[in-house]
Amino acid sequence: MSDAIPDSLHLYAEKFSSKETRLLRKINRETNTQVPQANMLSGHLQGRFLSMISKMIKPAVILEIGTFVGYSALCLAEGLQENGILYTIDKNDELEERCRRYFHEAGMDKKIKLHQGNALDIIPAIPGPFDLVFIDADKPNYAAYFDLVIDKVRQGGILLADNVLYHGEILLPEDKQSHNAKAIAAFNKKISEDPRIDEVMLTMRDGLFLMMKK
Repeated sequence: MSDAIPDSLHLYAEKFSSKETRLLRKINRETNTQVPQANMLSGHLQGRFLSMISKMIKPAVILEIGTFVGYSALCLAEGLQENGILYTIDKNDELEERCRRYFHEAGMDKKIKLHQGNALDIIPAIPGPFDLVFIDADKPNYAAYFDLVIDKVRQGGILLADNVLYHGEILLPEDKQSHNAKAIAAFNKKISEDPRIDEVMLTMRDGLFLMMKK
């Protein structure tokens, strides 16, 4: 359930956090019983964090890279302005129908625009500026996604990147790291050295980078 802290503490934190909506509980349950790699779901605690960040900045435009089943998109959309829009991108078309069903059930058909395909091709065609960006897709392309979006993020805009602790593998010697862990380690170094942003790495779940464009 939780990579950075013991599961017991993760469950304790969930207990004292705002509850999931009925629909999010349903998505959580169905994902864990019906969808392969269910551990990719943001889940209760991280979902409430995404919602809180979104509600704090009240974004007009959100970009999410990596939709999975749509759970995180719905959490992020909770803070959208009245006429705001969330663009979300995923290459797994097998989950498209499930995502659209959840978005419809949430009444978010008009606010969430789902793109299917390669994010590297799709991102340049999506207009900015972005108020909030969430990166949670294939790890080797994290750096490329950041480079594609950073100039479209407004000053004071927020970027988030998930899985930046990569199950603790980033602490291993490089020759012991998986391909994904090496990519994440390089991404983390890149972010820490970028003068355009302020950043803090949170030990939530599998690690979450919180960045603000200066």
